[in-house]
Amino acid sequence: MELQEHFQTGPQRDDIPAMETQQEVSEVTAHSLLPCDGGIAAWRLLISAFVFEALLWGFPLSFGVFQNYYSQLPQFAGHPYISIVGTTASGISYIGAPIMIPIIKRFARHRRIMIWAGWPLCIIGLVAGSFAQSLGALIMTQGIMYGLGFVIFYYPIISMVNDFWVARRGMAYGILCSASGLSGTVMPFAFEAMLNKYGYPTTLRAVAVGLVILTGPLIPLLKTRTPDSDVSVVARTDWAFLRVRLFWIYTASNFVNGFGYFIPSLYLPSYATSIGLSSTQGALLLAIMSIAQVLGQTTFGYLSDRKLPINILLILSTAMSSIAVFVCWGFAHTFGLLILFSMVYGYFGAGYVAMWARMGTAVSSEPTAAFAAFGLFNLGKGVGNVLTGPISGYLIGDVSNEHRYAAMKFEGTVLFAGTCMLVSGSTILLCYMKHLSNMFSSLSVRAAVTRGD
Repeated sequence: MELQEHFQTGPQRDDIPAMETQQEVSEVTAHSLLPCDGGIAAWRLLISAFVFEALLWGFPLSFGVFQNYYSQLPQFAGHPYISIVGTTASGISYIGAPIMIPIIKRFARHRRIMIWAGWPLCIIGLVAGSFAQSLGALIMTQGIMYGLGFVIFYYPIISMVNDFWVARRGMAYGILCSASGLSGTVMPFAFEAMLNKYGYPTTLRAVAVGLVILTGPLIPLLKTRTPDSDVSVVARTDWAFLRVRLFWIYTASNFVNGFGYFIPSLYLPSYATSIGLSSTQGALLLAIMSIAQVLGQTTFGYLSDRKLPINILLILSTAMSSIAVFVCWGFAHTFGLLILFSMVYGYFGAGYVAMWARMGTAVSSEPTAAFAAFGLFNLGKGVGNVLTGPISGYLIGDVSNEHRYAAMKFEGTVLFAGTCMLVSGSTILLCYMKHLSNMFSSLSVRAAVTRGD
């Protein structure tokens, strides 16, 4: 999942302060703690977190397959807002970050209770969704219930990983990051086959049962490194970065980016079907994009760690994403060009999120402030994600023509997604306005002196 990089320190995310829920442990001697950065307990937790990441985050990442299927059912056919189901589930996971992180820091001893509360809510959401006969019911169950459950159990797990992995946290999160890539290459095909053969009620129930069997036994293995009786001391947050102009530039860019980023993963399977490709080929496009996203996150995280200018990397990410949408997707009338789009967009689009850490430390070098900025970046991305559903649904046309730009039906959606990426990158250019203004002023002065004015 993209959210992992936001918590990591190491090769990709070494400048984000971890959720230090055990910052100052009182009355516990060093030898009483389980070893960190290795050992049976640390690896057991990391492997368990890997499975949770792969299965429970992999499900909403594959919603494009469900959307393509739902749009062909009589009770949902012709409804332009099916995408809200998927954007709600994933959007809540972002919006919930600035809410859940302080709760976890304040009530660290209750993290296991949070896991036991959130995990079954995800399962219940899927089972309830299998009985849904209206779009509103799907949004409430597969969207809201699943998203809330995920937020409640996921962040406590990430907090536990931070406890066990400190010096080697970059490696640990690299492993976690690969989980979403692995599931993204398998789940779309599995869901596409199950939906076509058994329908969505049976598929959702089977997924719920599978998650119980595969992840339920792992919950007892999710143990904290320090005793639950220890009391955490939560550091005060320095909010001075709210007065920094650069923070608001990044916030605006990130917010606009959130509006367009998720559109391709939502509509690629439907677009493939509209130009005569099979649903299996649509699922393959999501799998290719998933692999490209992992590579992009890794690369851009590494480059930002090498102290390359963060603004240049952000502009590169958004510019290439915009070109990919306008050209590769808009003019795609063949499977080959859609594959190229999935690779380019997945690689460069995902790179933006991998640089949230550097954006946070760019606006403030104070650890708690950078952590707070990260939470607000999550919030902005989540709001954009949730609003993507109704906006993109409104832009979808009624008639398809595979020979027209964006198959005609998706023209508004493609143009909107590309424009969001373009505006997101252009906003970063505001960082250089003062420098350019000073440069032009200097040139004007020189020209005046030369003329003898």
